[in-house]
Amino acid sequence: MNPFLQKLALISPEIAMAIGAALCLFLGLAPSAAVRRTTVWVAAGTLTAAGVLVLRKVTSDFEFFSFDVILSGLTLASYIKLAVVGVGLLLLMVAAQLPGQLPQIRAAEAAPRFDPSLVFRGEFFAFFLLSLTGVMLTAGADDLVWLFLALELTSLPTYIMVATSRARPGAQEAAVKYFFLGALAVAVFLYGFTLIYGATGFTDFAGIHRHVAIHGMSTLMLTGVVLALVGVAFKIAAFPMHFYVADVYQGAATPVTAFLAFVPKTAGFVAIVLILRLVADAAGQIPDPIMWLLWIMAVLTMTIGNTLGMMQTSVKRVLAYSSIAHSGYMLVGLIAGVGATGQTLGSGLAAVLFYLVAYGLANLAAFAVLGCLRTNRAGTPSSPVSSGDEADSFDDIAGLSRRHPGLAAIMLVALLSLIGLPPMVGFLGKIYIFGSVLAHSGDQPAFVWLVVIAVLNSAVSAVYYLKIAAACYFGQPQPGAQGAPAEGIAAIRVPSRIAGATLAALAAIILGVAGGPLVDAAYSAAGAAMRATYTDAQPAAQPDTTSTALLP
Repeated sequence: MNPFLQKLALISPEIAMAIGAALCLFLGLAPSAAVRRTTVWVAAGTLTAAGVLVLRKVTSDFEFFSFDVILSGLTLASYIKLAVVGVGLLLLMVAAQLPGQLPQIRAAEAAPRFDPSLVFRGEFFAFFLLSLTGVMLTAGADDLVWLFLALELTSLPTYIMVATSRARPGAQEAAVKYFFLGALAVAVFLYGFTLIYGATGFTDFAGIHRHVAIHGMSTLMLTGVVLALVGVAFKIAAFPMHFYVADVYQGAATPVTAFLAFVPKTAGFVAIVLILRLVADAAGQIPDPIMWLLWIMAVLTMTIGNTLGMMQTSVKRVLAYSSIAHSGYMLVGLIAGVGATGQTLGSGLAAVLFYLVAYGLANLAAFAVLGCLRTNRAGTPSSPVSSGDEADSFDDIAGLSRRHPGLAAIMLVALLSLIGLPPMVGFLGKIYIFGSVLAHSGDQPAFVWLVVIAVLNSAVSAVYYLKIAAACYFGQPQPGAQGAPAEGIAAIRVPSRIAGATLAALAAIILGVAGGPLVDAAYSAAGAAMRATYTDAQPAAQPDTTSTALLP
């Protein structure tokens, strides 16, 4: 087959996603409101079609129900793409009714004369699909230029989604902070990419890894990798690029916050894995300087996240710092290496791949519940609280179990999974993350101490997670203005959002009890990633005379 057609076949799911995004843009400009409302169904159909194309590539003969075939054929790219499709459909359910809830869109659609400049329902779902497309492209990247473009395709739509998700100045302020800090991070990791190219003379991953395997890792190469990792830390909300998270998560509409908590983080971790594979040895172990950098980042990330999480009065800010802490846990897994060992428990990469899905489900369920709630209490002249504000504070969710027991139960499942208690999927995730490091500890006390710090941080996190649960089950709504009876919260009628939260919570329980297939899938993807990295890099014991570094 023509090499160009081969490349197109590899990215057929991404092409389908791009076509779906363009179709959403087109339908979003239709004069008919009924046609414009079909954009969410187009987005759902697009994600489903992309999933089918991924499975078609994995099985090659439409054996969709042969799980053994699917598991044995998974690669890092196909695993991430399927995870994006699965969690993306749940995110779409959570965000489906968001554009229709915005006052400016309701007013524009109710106006006698249609003005396409005032309606952005189509744009919202187009950006939704384009950002997910960026994650898929990141997973399939085999070149620094491709990786850079894929990461930016993931991030750029989210800036607009944050700014347009709420009709409040806080959303625009959050988007501005997010954008400028994102631009800084891009400059850092792009400069790192240029140093990697300067040190090796290659932008394609195979050439870079072959050069490092033959000539070793120069100081320039090490500097480039460090800068790349620090810059990409912005995507995963890890130290030292974590400062924006709380403000952005609180400022954006809750469905968009749920999107931010999974999509850029997934792209960032995939990018980190790809970067680490460039300098890893044949067993998938990373060099000591990089290992110590990740060690420090992991400890500071989870410690800062959990410490600041305990000090918050906003539930969204608590979950924002929780997101930072979970990035620290996943960095712990990468310290164990980016290869697959002979045992599933010992594969750090497989543990991280599993944990990405586990965290995504639990976090989505928690944010989806918040997205179903609105404040419904009177204010005071000096501090008015308008009915219809998003529920955010602990007072807002006080007594949730008495008014909406189903939503409280979903929130409890999500919180228990985020803590890492059995039988939730978060428990399995942390077992595999911490176990992968212990399996590689050997005579390195630093690995054992890292697990001890991670376990202590996980215990500390239970303080603020259980504080949210206590507010839902034991809290009392605050009195209204001048001692008026407390009104508490009200659940808005968003069936798709409630369904998305329910499915995510059920998946967290089912995968916690019977998560073997997902574990096997993650391990298969990790093994395929290692084989793909080292297949053409192992020969060559003699110097490479076909390429030299641009810089000494």
